[in-house]
Amino acid sequence: MRLNRKEFLKLAGRGTAASMAAASVGGAIQAAAQTAAVPAKTKKEVRGTAIKGTTDAVRRFIATSTLREMPPNVISEGKRCLIDNVGVLLAGSTAEGSHILRQYAQKSSGTREATVLGRDPIAVSAAHAALANAGSAHALDYDDTQLSTTPDRTFGLLTHPTTPALAAALAVAERSGTSGAAFLEAYLTGVEVECKMAEAIDPNHYERGFHSTGTFGVFGAAAAAGKLMKLNEAQLAHMLAIAASLSAGIRVNFGSMSKPLNAARASENGVFAAELASQGFTGGDNGLDGQWGFFQVLGDGADLDRLIGKLGKPWSIVTPGVSFKPYPCGSLSHPSMDAMMKVVKDHDLKPDQIKAVRLRAGNNILEPLRYGIAKNELEAKFSVPFLMSAVILTRRAGMREFTDEFVQSAAAQQMMQRVTGVHDLEIEKQGFDKIRSVVEVDLVDGRTLVQPSDDRYRGGPDNPFTRADLKAKFDDCAGLVLAQNRLTPAFNAIESVDTMADIRQLVRVLSSRT
Repeated sequence: MRLNRKEFLKLAGRGTAASMAAASVGGAIQAAAQTAAVPAKTKKEVRGTAIKGTTDAVRRFIATSTLREMPPNVISEGKRCLIDNVGVLLAGSTAEGSHILRQYAQKSSGTREATVLGRDPIAVSAAHAALANAGSAHALDYDDTQLSTTPDRTFGLLTHPTTPALAAALAVAERSGTSGAAFLEAYLTGVEVECKMAEAIDPNHYERGFHSTGTFGVFGAAAAAGKLMKLNEAQLAHMLAIAASLSAGIRVNFGSMSKPLNAARASENGVFAAELASQGFTGGDNGLDGQWGFFQVLGDGADLDRLIGKLGKPWSIVTPGVSFKPYPCGSLSHPSMDAMMKVVKDHDLKPDQIKAVRLRAGNNILEPLRYGIAKNELEAKFSVPFLMSAVILTRRAGMREFTDEFVQSAAAQQMMQRVTGVHDLEIEKQGFDKIRSVVEVDLVDGRTLVQPSDDRYRGGPDNPFTRADLKAKFDDCAGLVLAQNRLTPAFNAIESVDTMADIRQLVRVLSSRT
């Protein structure tokens, strides 16, 4: 019998012994379930008409948040997220899907309000700029990741918080010539709204297959745009209800161009919702609340204690923080890739020494990383066999490995045949707040090497990127678009964005080709 996560936790929480068929990415690998207690549930979900006060809480926060009242570490971490995201945006602008979105935005725009960044910057409407830039920022799956706060919240299935909020804030700020400080204030407000809402909704939202960067990104983008447009609280309530009707994105599209499209549409729709509300367009008075509101319809309930009274208390961007990606692929694979890297380097393994590799993990990792033998670079980002193989073959697994040419090479295709994923209930029962896995490597000489993943994964709050790490990633990414002599000025400009009188100064730096 195959149980979903909610059914498993219910049985285990009652102390019930269950025998479960174990899933394998590579095939029919069986494992026996053992009776064990899971971490105590901390969620306090309410449902239906009992969901009250969420709309008021969010709109008040958007209306009243100010940069001067934000803690210094919130501002400094926000700038780090901006640096990381602008770098991956520029790199992602070279992707095929980004080129298609760029062409669409150019053909569809009747105004020239904001800049689509890339090798050849173009001016389009603010909403279309948000669409194209957010699509680029998520195109490589290299953007930052929201973290879970408790074991019953699922790591990796929350949001990529910066992409929708940044693209929307940048577009609206450029259109109006807003200061860098106002832009930063709006971006941080959007990220906080997006993260707290994603934490509040019942995890059933993710289990049903929603892609939260799409479904919650629209609220982060709307909050940022509405902040910059100076909407009053009544308009903000309408904006949230409009955004709720535009919330979309499903995980079936992982491994295709439509995964970044979820983020792109979220950013565009957030700007659209704010613009409509600014012109008197109406939505329900309490679009997030009650039986027919967002939290009930899309999530089957919410834990109101995670949202009401908690916006900015503390700020999610610092507590629990966000994770920067060391690899351009699904974040759920990164600790496992680091574990594989450690085995390869510690033992100086060559590909021909490896007979088989098993990645033991819970379904929170194996289900999203669902592709077996990857056929192209988009599938490769969610393929356990490829992700392990790339590390084995190159000891890098960077942007240059995530190409169709490398994925389809004989070496990669052959190595992928030796890698499988194994559903491990002993790992799964520890909860989904962290990315836990074990790499097992069978060698041709008969030895088996075992390496658990490290909870202190690179890029996370417990092992954060240094400024030098962040600069190296920025240079690697932005160097695909900007001239080498423009990289340091661009990095420094983002780092000092709050001192700029006009955000267009930053846009000019990021658009310069000389």
